[in-house]
Amino acid sequence: MQIKRGIAVSPGVAIGPAMVLGSENFRIPHRYLSASAVGFELTRFHAALEAVCREISTNEKLARERLGEQYAAIFSAHLMLVRDPQLLEQVENRIKQKQSPEYAVSQVLGQYAKQLQNLGGQYLAERSVDIFDLEKRILRHLLGERREELGHLTEPVLLLANNLTPSETANLDRKLVLGFATEVGGHTSHTAILAGAMEIPAVVGIGKFLSDVTGSETIIIDGSHGLVIIDPDEETLIKYRSSEERYRSQERRLKSLSKLPCETQDGVTITLLGNIEFPQEAEPCKEKGAAGIGLYRTEFLYLESNREPTEEDHYQAYCQVLKAFPNRPVTIRTLDLGSDKMPGALRAKYPDSVNPALSVRSIRLSLQHLQLFKTQLRAALRAALYGDLRIMFPLISTLLEFRQAKMVLSDVAEDLEEQGIPFRRDVSVGMMVEVPSAAIMAEEFAQEVGFFSLGTNDLIQYTLAVDRADQAVANLYRSGDPSILRMIRNVVNAAVKYNIPVSVCGQMSSDALFLPLLIGMGIRQFSVTPHAIPELKEVIRSLTISKAENIAKRAETFEVARDVENYLGGELRRLCPDLVQLD
Repeated sequence: MQIKRGIAVSPGVAIGPAMVLGSENFRIPHRYLSASAVGFELTRFHAALEAVCREISTNEKLARERLGEQYAAIFSAHLMLVRDPQLLEQVENRIKQKQSPEYAVSQVLGQYAKQLQNLGGQYLAERSVDIFDLEKRILRHLLGERREELGHLTEPVLLLANNLTPSETANLDRKLVLGFATEVGGHTSHTAILAGAMEIPAVVGIGKFLSDVTGSETIIIDGSHGLVIIDPDEETLIKYRSSEERYRSQERRLKSLSKLPCETQDGVTITLLGNIEFPQEAEPCKEKGAAGIGLYRTEFLYLESNREPTEEDHYQAYCQVLKAFPNRPVTIRTLDLGSDKMPGALRAKYPDSVNPALSVRSIRLSLQHLQLFKTQLRAALRAALYGDLRIMFPLISTLLEFRQAKMVLSDVAEDLEEQGIPFRRDVSVGMMVEVPSAAIMAEEFAQEVGFFSLGTNDLIQYTLAVDRADQAVANLYRSGDPSILRMIRNVVNAAVKYNIPVSVCGQMSSDALFLPLLIGMGIRQFSVTPHAIPELKEVIRSLTISKAENIAKRAETFEVARDVENYLGGELRRLCPDLVQLD
């Protein structure tokens, strides 16, 4: 038995025979054409393109029907790319220079993908997978080769591959593909996003492991915990079979809770809001039971396009989210660019930072690029006319920084007023608490902000000095560390003292393990991953406030993270035994 760890991108357990997808490395003929053959090869290239466009249109329609408009948009973007005049011209020019269409396509799209990878940041690097997807499609039509395995499934399998393209993922037969695991990929890849939408258990970013699988073993994919177990022993298999069945029955039970109030057994309402990255996610988020949006990560407006979004782009995106949640809170986090998310235009200004997590990012970057910041704030104040919009500044570390950001917002409001443009001035303005300095100075901040939102991912990273993406130290990243609990306690006490709302929007808030503790510490509002809402609602409906307070009081007495987490695990088992999938 071997256990591989990767990134959990779609929850659930799947057990079945392995199917290892072969690599699809086409042999590209690098031959030169005769002058008389150029016309024929141009025709052949355009015929291949038309065939690819038809395929993508079919996928677009399929995704729209099965998953919704926002997932169809992935393929709409593919269509735009494959029809891009500049790209077509580059390929045509190479063919006219007597290169074979296969070689020309491979060279041009390869350059596009390389440019994306070199822009820096995981998100942009993952977009290169979409380019490779297009390259493969065109080459298949030119060369007549196919990765046939996916089209010839006759029995349920678990797919193991170096990578799956978005189009391959969207075309997976849900009845025959029980789950999949890949060597590469990350949280924000389109393949991961589609897997979550299709509710297929999936783990990505495992690293090299296919050579450890022959293709005949039984495999377990644990999409909730990011595990792939190869050739499990009998004891593990029995445990996971039980988990698989429990997961299915749990899904059915949780769906039945969707119409019930989100309140504790003693009648205290707990608000569950959703975290989103794209405006198209707002409607599905509402369907999962979100009472609003607690964290709208607006930087993806920049990372989805090669051009800088206009004020109108921002405005339309914000209005779309507000329309999905009329009279409900929608909290827009201003740009959290920098670190691993830097758009191309700014990348050149900040090349090769020694430590990007401690460099120019988030509010620091916004304050250094005021025009970029003001564009976003103008759009937000205009969109605020259509709902309960709130503005939140990320990575605030000093009072001066928060005051500067508010001053820019005030300048923007004055500009709009002078220009006679309708807007709303009285929006609530809050801050993320995600660095130790902000948590330590919480009392001072509480006298100036409209609300706090605890961003636990960065708060844990900066407090423990651990990059959770670094496998060498990832084991030191512990949400239950007593230092983290003390930081949270300090922020909650300050919020209570000055009567301002406080919520949690990091990964910790989506983890059922920590929910009783956080409620017991006094937090009544959480912004979470949408698919976690039903599970968290069950925990809430199993609690009383006094029970939660006792759990928090006890957890805060432990000296090490392991003891805190073990204790919370035991309490969760007692509260909701069916939710705990595995020991």
